[in-house]
Amino acid sequence: MRSEVGTTIRLSEYAPPSYLVSAVSLTFRLYPRRTIVKAALSVQLNLGTVPGTELVFDGDGIELLSLTLNGLPVDATTTPEELRIAGVPHEPFTLEIETAIDPEANLALSGLYRSNGVYCTQCEAEGFRRITYFPDRPDVLSVYTVRIEALSSEAPVLLSNGNPGEAGELPDGWHFAEWHDPWPKPSYLFALVAGDIVGAFDRFTTMSGREVELGVYVERGKESRTGWAIESLKRSMKWDEEVFGREYDLDVFNIVAVSDFNMGAMENKGLNIFNDKYILADFRTATDTDYANIETIIAHEYFHNWTGNRITCRDWFQLCLKEGLTVYRDHEFSADMRSRAVRRIAEVRTLKSAQFPEDGGPLAHPVRPTAYREINNFYTATVYEKGSEVIRMLRMVIGDSAFRVGMDRYFGRHDGDAATIEDFLACFEEASGRSLAQFALWYHQAGTPQITAETQYDKDNERLVLTLDQFVPPTPDQTDKKPMHIPIAFALFRPDGAHFSVSKQSDLVQDGIIHLTEQRSEVVFDGIDEQPVVSLLRGFSAPVTLDIGQPEADRIFLARHEDDLYTRWQALDRLATDTILASYRQSGGRELAGSADALIALYGEVACDEGQDAAWRALTLTLPGEATLGREAGLNVDPDAIHDAREALLSAIAESHASDFAEIYGALGTNEPYSPDALSAGRRALKLVLLDYLTVAEGGAARGKDLFDRADNMTEEAGALENLILRRPQSTEAKAARAAFEARHGDDPLVMDKLLGMIARVPGGDAPTRILEAMEHPNYVETNPNRVRALIASFAGANPSGFHRPDGSGYRILADVIARVAPQNPQLGARLATHFRSWKGLETTRRAAAYEVLQSLRNKPDLPLDVRDIIDRTLS
Repeated sequence: MRSEVGTTIRLSEYAPPSYLVSAVSLTFRLYPRRTIVKAALSVQLNLGTVPGTELVFDGDGIELLSLTLNGLPVDATTTPEELRIAGVPHEPFTLEIETAIDPEANLALSGLYRSNGVYCTQCEAEGFRRITYFPDRPDVLSVYTVRIEALSSEAPVLLSNGNPGEAGELPDGWHFAEWHDPWPKPSYLFALVAGDIVGAFDRFTTMSGREVELGVYVERGKESRTGWAIESLKRSMKWDEEVFGREYDLDVFNIVAVSDFNMGAMENKGLNIFNDKYILADFRTATDTDYANIETIIAHEYFHNWTGNRITCRDWFQLCLKEGLTVYRDHEFSADMRSRAVRRIAEVRTLKSAQFPEDGGPLAHPVRPTAYREINNFYTATVYEKGSEVIRMLRMVIGDSAFRVGMDRYFGRHDGDAATIEDFLACFEEASGRSLAQFALWYHQAGTPQITAETQYDKDNERLVLTLDQFVPPTPDQTDKKPMHIPIAFALFRPDGAHFSVSKQSDLVQDGIIHLTEQRSEVVFDGIDEQPVVSLLRGFSAPVTLDIGQPEADRIFLARHEDDLYTRWQALDRLATDTILASYRQSGGRELAGSADALIALYGEVACDEGQDAAWRALTLTLPGEATLGREAGLNVDPDAIHDAREALLSAIAESHASDFAEIYGALGTNEPYSPDALSAGRRALKLVLLDYLTVAEGGAARGKDLFDRADNMTEEAGALENLILRRPQSTEAKAARAAFEARHGDDPLVMDKLLGMIARVPGGDAPTRILEAMEHPNYVETNPNRVRALIASFAGANPSGFHRPDGSGYRILADVIARVAPQNPQLGARLATHFRSWKGLETTRRAAAYEVLQSLRNKPDLPLDVRDIIDRTLS
């Protein structure tokens, strides 16, 4: 039951449900302001439950109309949040519950709500209890049969989970449709969509020869923008069959895109519901990034069919079992569809910018938390991104073959089950024949492990000694940490770029991986006849920080010669980071520290290296982000000085290579029709990165305006506009391009979100004023999560110098928005509140301003539990 204070739920107190619900029959009579829901539940006592135990079901704002047990009235204690019945029968019984709900007024977008005339559900994590009383927990699995009744004119399309059944007309212009899902599922996977929407359809033949009907439903007029989503779905289905042996198991697979949605998408069984920004795409309105995101998220939600739906989590503490595992699967899919090196760099950049700050701040928690006050606040980068990294390490630790055997064993043993991390790891222990007890600490210990490496080379004895130390810093509620099992991929390079052949030297070293399991380990390599260049953490083999104290010459060598393209990127990124932070510390960012000629030369070499993928060159030419640099800077951070130091290096690179960059930029032009394929997208990405450098070198906006005027696709149109707005916001070219962009796309909210995001990221002291002006823009609608995320979340999360103003004006804007949106949409408010997580690392003036705003926000009387939980932990 919810309360203003919130009840702490603990993993250690888990108990199986007292009652199970084997079957659920739901009938919805849809009205915008008063929908009637009739639920018939087949209930039985769970094994081990003492007969006579009181039945307690969850609710949330429920209006109860009637209640019967086996067709007879029953004495019950009911509140809008709870149903209690004492003295229920020992044998199975039917509980019939009739409730009334108001979809139109449901601005929380949880449970059943109505948006733009479309009825829609979102039940994860605890939204089903807003529809009817139910044991709303993931370990109660039921077979669902659903009947939907609605006015034909208002909702011609009626969808739910599973396979379609009967449908037909009813009196007075109403109609109905029935759906049945034969696979038991928890209530959080229930879905219903009804409205005046249209579908685009296709078919997929599974590996066993079954035909599956595919449908993607969108608002009228947008069906022409569904082609990429359908093709992405078919690629996902085929890939999961080929790589994991998983076949789809229903006759239909439907996707619905809605414009008001708290999440990216939801994996409801057979009826995925998506935020429309991750479905709609054509070259006039979607960028290459949009296309890639759609492909990835379509895959993610489809892969949940097995890792989340057929096998779900026993309780919400096991959330990473479905999310981290499925993120790993979608990462592998995207790597196979595109460039594996480019995808890996993107994954690590996301991890370092989103999860590392979480691990290092007051919101730190293990991949599997042990307690929570509000489960919605644990849909975090730690659960998703770090959870994926744990799966990746598991595969590295036990090997590809054992990993596949373990996955097959997991699928076979726990199909139809609500599983735990222990269940999952047991399958891999059996498959590999080794204990994973120490490896399991990745699930139980919060914080980012810190690795320190030292090398000693003895030329006379042709021996290299590598000493590794690990330390896991204290985090909230966890001070003493045990040593982790950390796989460190490595290589030793000769001066000519060739690898030393390293045979197995000890149990610590296997197949190019050092298995660090102790606080300190010493690894000895014999037969090293030349001073080697050591490359550690290749491919980012573990989510750790590494301090190797490596000479700059060695890092330059790796930036030129490493054949692992992630690690080559990392070497250059590390060199740039160190140079920027040295400038920040020595001159407040006003000028480059020392000589950066070698580093600057490397950027020219990368740009001109036509032997490498254009997408990789684009990522490698992109300097480390200001938020990541701020985290690396440590305490008492001044975001303005960080910004200035980064700009100093960018300017030096731009001026040094302006001629080469201009020549490459010109050669990237093409008259070929737009294609979202990886090769074409990489060329456009490189072109836009070079445009940024050239705008700085040339000191004007003409080149950006020229690209904007000539662009025949949204990637280049939006990229050129972003260049103008971020680099030359007051120029006549920027103002003209913005006006033209709004004239072309002003009636498309998803495209206008791109503009809101650009405005949000313009750095400098006048950023808060610009944000307040943008909030008056007609396209900014504060009840729509996409609009708020585009402007406010981008401002707070992607514009450190603009958000962290010393006078606290940026903080006040964020707090005011949270105070307005949170009472109606607690999940959105809580996610916005996480942008305060790093306030303690700021310099004194900003820190004091942030503290004052946080305290004021905390004292708001109507602050919902979701937000209060985040604020309390942020201030703790």
